[in-house]
Amino acid sequence: MAKHKELTDALKEHFGFDSFKGNQEAIIENLLAGNDTFVLMPTGGGKSLCYQLPSLLMDGVAIVISPLIALMKNQVDAMRSFSEQDGVAHFINSSLTKTAIEEVKSDVLSGKTKLLYVAPESLTKEENIQFLRGVRISFYAVDEAHCISEWGHDFRPEYRKIRPIISQIGNAPVIALTATATPKVQHDIQKNLGMTDAKVFKSSFNRANLYYEVRKKSQDIDKEIIKFIRSQEGKSGIIYCLSRKKVEDLAETLRVNGINALAYHAGMDSNVRSENQDNFLMEKVEVIVATIAFGMGIDKPDVRYVIHYDIPKSLEGYYQETGRAGRDGGEGQCIAFYSNKDIQKLEKFMQGKPIAEQEIGKQLLNETAAYAESSICRRKSLLHYFGEEYTPENCGNCDNCLHPKKQMEAQEMLCTVIETILAVKEKFKAEHIVDIIVGKETSEVLDYKHDELDVFATGQGEDPTLWNTVIRQAMIAGYIDKEIENYGVLKITKAGKSFFKKPTSFKITKDNDFDEEEEETPIRKAGSCAADEALFSMLKDLRKKIAKQVGLPPYVIFQDPSLESMATTYPITLEELQNIPGVGAGKAKRYGEEFINLIKKHVQENEIERPEDMRVRTVANKSKLKVFIIQAIDRKISLDDLAISKGLDFVELIEEIEAIIYSGTKINIDYFIDEVMDPDKVDEIMEYFAESTTDDIDEALNELGGDYTEEEVRLIRIKFISEKGN
Repeated sequence: MAKHKELTDALKEHFGFDSFKGNQEAIIENLLAGNDTFVLMPTGGGKSLCYQLPSLLMDGVAIVISPLIALMKNQVDAMRSFSEQDGVAHFINSSLTKTAIEEVKSDVLSGKTKLLYVAPESLTKEENIQFLRGVRISFYAVDEAHCISEWGHDFRPEYRKIRPIISQIGNAPVIALTATATPKVQHDIQKNLGMTDAKVFKSSFNRANLYYEVRKKSQDIDKEIIKFIRSQEGKSGIIYCLSRKKVEDLAETLRVNGINALAYHAGMDSNVRSENQDNFLMEKVEVIVATIAFGMGIDKPDVRYVIHYDIPKSLEGYYQETGRAGRDGGEGQCIAFYSNKDIQKLEKFMQGKPIAEQEIGKQLLNETAAYAESSICRRKSLLHYFGEEYTPENCGNCDNCLHPKKQMEAQEMLCTVIETILAVKEKFKAEHIVDIIVGKETSEVLDYKHDELDVFATGQGEDPTLWNTVIRQAMIAGYIDKEIENYGVLKITKAGKSFFKKPTSFKITKDNDFDEEEEETPIRKAGSCAADEALFSMLKDLRKKIAKQVGLPPYVIFQDPSLESMATTYPITLEELQNIPGVGAGKAKRYGEEFINLIKKHVQENEIERPEDMRVRTVANKSKLKVFIIQAIDRKISLDDLAISKGLDFVELIEEIEAIIYSGTKINIDYFIDEVMDPDKVDEIMEYFAESTTDDIDEALNELGGDYTEEEVRLIRIKFISEKGN
């Protein structure tokens, strides 16, 4: 084995570092000794060095299999900057011309090249296999090894072909590296690469410098993000969104609000994408808004915040993306916005995939939802997911630890859960266990005759979410285990059985409340969250007065969230008023004057400093879709056909139309209503809205009885507000 001094001298000579970090030296020694090596090291721990330095010290060329072209280029450039020779590192992937590939091969054959990065797709090409068979290979490094596992967050089928190809080319030691892997994924990687005897080096997943917070996603999310970014002036940040459209929309919204932001996603022209990435690395822009395609292997050490606009599809994805913050050990704020509706949307997207894939996807989503809703230490939850125990009760650097909730005794509840799991022979998932306890007669409960068990309905007095909380926190405490590969079946651990025989105190904290307000309109209704309650009350009185004058329900004039926003941002011109959610040009013109006069007077009398700089400017042509819809309705296109032509389902189209009419634009959908609805029904619903004090759909359905569908009521609400209010 290489001696310590020789290795540290080589480290200093080639990379300019005086000492190794963490396990790096032991990993390198193991690889130099010709052994298979498995490295589990969080982002920022220095994984690349574990194969870069040995490649320079060993005979032959090291083959690094990596899934990302941007990462390869990044690392090859870095290696060349450390060496006097450009040929020391190369890559082969689909972006190279034939001439460039010949140049790479020539450098490899001449012995100049010590590191050759290859995309898995290029590795499977017959001409590359034949070429590599004639080359002396020092070792194979499989980077981003979690791509091998279907249980990983970034599964790539071609990664499962790596082992047979290595055998074809010629055996040499293998080092597999990943920044995120649960115990299940780790086992999967080792089995697939035929390296079950490899020495495993596992670094702690705890990134003590990262602050974790989950916020409720609300209508004002863009405003919250703008406010946050403005408080982080001069700092670099990444915002992750799930869809390309949202990436582009948000980047544009940030720019019109004076924030230097660029977009990044796989659908962009590759030159623009590379340029945007470089601008971020070179600090020409502060913020990059991206899909998860961004940042893999981007070595920017001083990203100070990572925001998740949408909750990711898995905790591994979340951990890896947040891991791009604070890689230099400095501050890193990780803020995720969560709403249960997003989880439901992601589940919908899975429909149509093979059942096994859907099951895996659903379980990964459940884990993410559990993390978001949990009120226990975020670190404890994350590290438990990666098979690591975090013992401190309070980490002092996450939202749950900084604002701890009261604990409650749940000893009896845990006994009930354990008894139920044992009663069904440890063969069912958490959902089924909770259904039995609360007495829910689902088809599965009835088919298995679990409604006949003694434990059935013993916990119906408590909310099902509380039983889920007990199960999750009992898993973290080590009393219950979840068999991931067996579709999430719950088992009782040895500690759980001891607890059941001799129960001790078991305290839990209730989960955070992320319940959605049941609101179908484009603007959310909630308890008043206006900054200025006195003004809010005055605005409500004015609304009532105007409503009386024009003979309309108050909500047709402006909805509560619009008044709340006025009582928070104090608009005093018609232009400013139009930036209030739910106030379009039409409404501002019709009703705005009296409202801005009232606000102006209130501001002057109370010497209020207005947060005009916090006004979120909207993108002028925010949505071509809205313009398209208005024009199509003017041409009397059937709404069904309109939805199909834009790839929307009917409810999504109704939501778009609601957003249009709630901001004051008048549209006429009578042609469609006449075609699909009975005139008596139309009159009855119109009459209901004229007399009602609320436009809430659930309340309307309740009042009107069971003869009306939700779609019908929403269509007539559109007609009513458009005719009477706009």
